[in-house]
Amino acid sequence: MATIHDVMPMFALYQPESVADALRLLDRFGTSAWTMAGGMDTFDWLKDRTKRTEAVVELSNIAELQGIRQTGGGLEIGAMTTLTRVETHPLVKERFRLLSEAAGLVASPQIRHQGTLGGNITQDARCWYYRSGWPCYRAGGNICYADTPTAINREHAILNADRCVAVSPSDTAPALIALDATMVIRSASGERTVPARDYFIGPGVDITRLTVIRPGELLTAIRIPDVWAGADFYFEKVRDRQAWDFPLVNVASAIRLAGNTIQSARIVVGAVAATPLRLDRVEAFIAGKPRTAQTAEAAGRMAIEGAMALAHNGYKIPLMRNLVMRAIRGTAPATT
Repeated sequence: MATIHDVMPMFALYQPESVADALRLLDRFGTSAWTMAGGMDTFDWLKDRTKRTEAVVELSNIAELQGIRQTGGGLEIGAMTTLTRVETHPLVKERFRLLSEAAGLVASPQIRHQGTLGGNITQDARCWYYRSGWPCYRAGGNICYADTPTAINREHAILNADRCVAVSPSDTAPALIALDATMVIRSASGERTVPARDYFIGPGVDITRLTVIRPGELLTAIRIPDVWAGADFYFEKVRDRQAWDFPLVNVASAIRLAGNTIQSARIVVGAVAATPLRLDRVEAFIAGKPRTAQTAEAAGRMAIEGAMALAHNGYKIPLMRNLVMRAIRGTAPATT
């Protein structure tokens, strides 16, 4: 029987015009505060009444959280910069095409005009049991409904599952990890920076969240160093529909070549585990080897070692293998 939801629950709306004011609000309300960027994730939760909050701190009026700035060592992107802006910005396209392509494949044009880079990497899990209000582990219960014999789990994890089998749904997160980006996080007590790969946490660390953001903290910027600027990039996303949909599997790679020899690489896959997975063993394996189909095939087999399918997501294992192979070769399949 379908669940019928009422109107959105009451909450106090705050629209600060500076980071300092936003941090004061987040510190004041603590766990009762809800930070809203573009609203693409927030309104899904609130309109379905699956989650409630006392106060929403809406960030769109804070100019310092928006824009793309060149720094001495790379680029700094405000967390509230729209995905459309990230996709189309000349400096991003010229130096970090990987991120531009990833941002351009998020959802639909309308959502990219409103959705933000910070929101895309910080959004919550998309498991439909969790989103529908089932009392699962992630929601404070004592079961993972997606990991039962009769579950619908086509979109769920094949690697590193720990009680919860929901996956990271972000398209831009794998690209940022591959680019060695750093997340800038501020709170009332100061600023801290976190490498992109450490920004995401799995259920073995904290099953109630997907990132390191704590109550009272705010992601303010993403810094991308010039280390991988102009590298050989590859991004591919496989989804059910070619507009709007979340990834079934995605892959991001950055490769430095000397002739046809791979000098160094970053390869990251998404939507196969609770966090985007950087494939360290694969990177080490291909370093110093020729960029050939044989190298890619061996690396693809290595990438899926330890993968375990649920009842309905076994297709993800060969799909992940093939995406890793294509990322190393740098060529997508022909389309008709």
